[in-house]
Formats: sequence, C-alpha cells, structure tokens
Amino acid sequence: MGEEVDVRTFNRADRARYREKVRRCLDVFAEMLRESRFDVDRPTSGLEIELNLIDDESLPAMRNTDVLAAVADPDFQTELGQFNLEINVTPRRLAGTGASEFERKVRDSLNAAEARARTVGAHLVMIGILPTLRPEHLTSATLSANPRFELLNEQIFAARGEDLRITINGVERLAVTADTITPEAACTSTQFHLQVSPAQFADYWNAAQAIAGIQVALGANAPLFFGRELWRETRIPLFEQATDTRAEEIKAQGVRPRVWFGERWITTVFDLFEENVRYFPALLPVCDPEDPAEAIAAGAVPRLAELRLHNGTIYRWNRPVYDVLNGRPHLQLENRVLPAGPTVVDTVANGAFFFGLVRALAESDRPLWSQMSFSAAEENFTTCARYGIDAQIFWPGLGYLPVTELVLRRLLPLAYHGLNRWGVDPNERDRLLGIIEQRCLTGRNGASWQVATLHRLESADHLGRPEALREVVRHYVDLMHSNRPAHEWPLP
Repeated sequence: MGEEVDVRTFNRADRARYREKVRRCLDVFAEMLRESRFDVDRPTSGLEIELNLIDDESLPAMRNTDVLAAVADPDFQTELGQFNLEINVTPRRLAGTGASEFERKVRDSLNAAEARARTVGAHLVMIGILPTLRPEHLTSATLSANPRFELLNEQIFAARGEDLRITINGVERLAVTADTITPEAACTSTQFHLQVSPAQFADYWNAAQAIAGIQVALGANAPLFFGRELWRETRIPLFEQATDTRAEEIKAQGVRPRVWFGERWITTVFDLFEENVRYFPALLPVCDPEDPAEAIAAGAVPRLAELRLHNGTIYRWNRPVYDVLNGRPHLQLENRVLPAGPTVVDTVANGAFFFGLVRALAESDRPLWSQMSFSAAEENFTTCARYGIDAQIFWPGLGYLPVTELVLRRLLPLAYHGLNRWGVDPNERDRLLGIIEQRCLTGRNGASWQVATLHRLESADHLGRPEALREVVRHYVDLMHSNRPAHEWPLP
C-alpha cells in the first residue's frame, strides 16, 4: 500500500507538484542505477502472509484492532478489512536451513497469535478467500481504522466516478456491485520477497512472469466467494476488479489497469518504474520534503518517497520494490501471485519452488522469454487461475500440456538446481520440493480440497450451502493447524 498517509483532500496544485516530484525521483533512480549504488553483497529473501479472522461460528470476525492489541507483536500489522491481519517475517538468507527457519518462525508466531486472539473471541485462518464471506461483510464499515485505507478508497472511487461492478464467470456465476474497495479485503495473499541486483533484475522479473501461472495452478486456494464456486483462484479476477479505477469507457480506450500483469518482457528494472510514472496518474499525491537530487549530490541515500508511494498503488503481480535498509539502497522482487495457506509447510514449499525455479530460469544460457511471447505467459496466468491444478498451458518446445506434467517433467528438476545454487540444505530441498511433487501426482491442493469437501457436505450430508460453507471452514482450520500438506488432507 506504500507509505502511511493521513486523511486529507488533494487539489490540482498537489497533483502537479507530485507529478514533477515523482519524475525527479525517477531521474535520480536512473542515476543511481548508472552508478551502481545498490546493496548486492548478501541477498536475502522475505515473506508476508495475509490472514483472515473468524469467530466460533466460522464467520468473519471484525476484530483486528482487538486482536493486534492482544497479540502485541510488531511482526503483525493491520490490513484493509477489519477481519484481516498481516504477518511480516524478518528477511533471511536461503542458504543452509533458511527455509526451515522461515517455517519455524511462522509457525511459532501464528501459534502464539492464535492463542492470544482466542482471548478476544477470534481465530486466525490462512486461506485465499474466506468461504463464509457474504456481501454484508464487505461494506464501508468493514474498512480498518487506518487513514490510508479510507483515503485510498476515496481516491479510487473519485477516479472511477461510479460503483464497482464485479463479474466472475466460473463454475457458477457472480455479478455484484460495490460502493467501496472492501471486496479487495477478501483477497488474502502470500508474498515472497527476493533481493536482486540491478544487473540481474530484468532476468529475474521475466522469469517470475513466465512461471506466475504455474505458481497459481499449484497453489490455488480461493475457489469460493459469496457462496459461489467460481475460479480455482478467484483472488485473481476479484483483485483485478476490486481496485479498478477505470470506468467502462476508459477501459474501451485501452487504458492500463492498476492491477496489472504487464505487457512486455523488460530489459532493466528502470522499465517498470518508468512505466508506472508514464501510464498511471497518482492516487495519493503526497509530497515528501526531501529533494532526491540534493540528497544524492550530498552523498546521501535518497528515500525516493514519491516513487515508492506511487509504486505501492500499482499492483503488479510481480512488483519491483526500492527500499533503504541500514543506509544502503536495495531492490527487491515482490512475488504477489499466491494465496495464503493452506498450511505453513505448504507456504514454505511454494516459496522453495519459486526461489529455486526463478533462479534456474534467470541464470539459464538461453532465456525462456526469448522462446515465449509475453501474451502466452499472460494467457497461462489466466488459465491457471481459472482451472487451478487441472489447467493445461503452453510451454516452449512442448506445446499445450497439463501443468502437472510440465512441473514433473521439466520444472521440478530446474527448481532442484536453483535451490542448489542458493546453497539450500539438500534435506530441506528434497522435503519441500517433494510436497510440490506430491501435489502434482495427487492433483490435490487447497482449492481442490475445498471444492471436493463442499460437494461432499452438500450431497452426502444434505447440508444447505451456507451451513456447508461453515463446515468447510471448520474442517479447514483443524487441518491447517495440523501442518499436514494439503495433498494429504482427507475429505470429511
């Protein structure tokens, strides 16, 4: 979401001043790239997980303020909806047992937070979309008590000039309208961060774009929304529509959406920031007192506050991030395609697959993106969101084939090689990639388990849809706490 901002109104002078300032930031960023001013010595990886809160009836619990006070852990932060939280895990290196350290840290933190959340009548759930969400849960009253969310809501609707229309045609069909951005709060994600040098950034971003659909297919965990069975990863179309600032006429003119897959392979990280400035007007034109040109001339590291804030309001599925840590600037690739859950071990396995595969592809002698059109990667992304682990996708040299066959035949060996390049402990490598392998062999991930469980409860137990959805969540939470990977989850 970018930096913290206060509630305020903006005038034309604010927007003109911000446009000039963000362009100045872009010029300074280009100068920093030319002079190789970035920290590249000890690259780290990071992890964020967005969470849902539920009550004892498996319904959304609008209690994040109370839960945050009870948890009292700075790693946990507020999110858009009052039934959302986010945990930010301290970055670390992947080498050795870094992956298992991520797993242990997240499990310990979530277990401690769950125990404290219970004291205020709430429970934590890692899931892409909470199946028991209903339209009455997503209103203006749902927004968290944080000024940036209220301001963002106001600015998106000011840009649109009309209510949102959300239409998703999947197994069943959904068509609703919304007068706030709170449907976005339904989309809870896992985000992987990877520190990358400027020289390698384009290769890593291109590789991440090429495999984004495959990640979604294997990790799909959001098949249900507002009581309907939709796409296997409904987060993708829902998030795209819930933050769309374009009226229908603007869409027809070809204006880019703020939730954006992109439209081309890149040659440098500058391409992405330059596109942001060229294509997207400011949502939050807040100017920082720092003059970035003066800062760099004085030998300081500029914050580039306007460029960072602007970047935080453009929701690329693989987003570039500029940050300053301990006085040293660095670049991160933020991979945003995956849902939360189902378990911590599934999440860490997804991370191992991503980190390993993206490195192997980024460092390959013949780049994958030289053999594959960008539109093919985007088509794969949409197909995998719709059909999940049952998707058939295009791959250079192989044509169209099941995504599970592609992973087993071609991509898992590359992920093994990439993790070896990171120096990951072989036992950790085999354990985590073994989970990905078993997902492919069984055809079972979070989304397929949710749908199969719903159908069984409706047919065998003759439950109505609302009661069946509550039972899906109840069984899901029990299995989530077991930390058994989703391919081992039994049906009730």
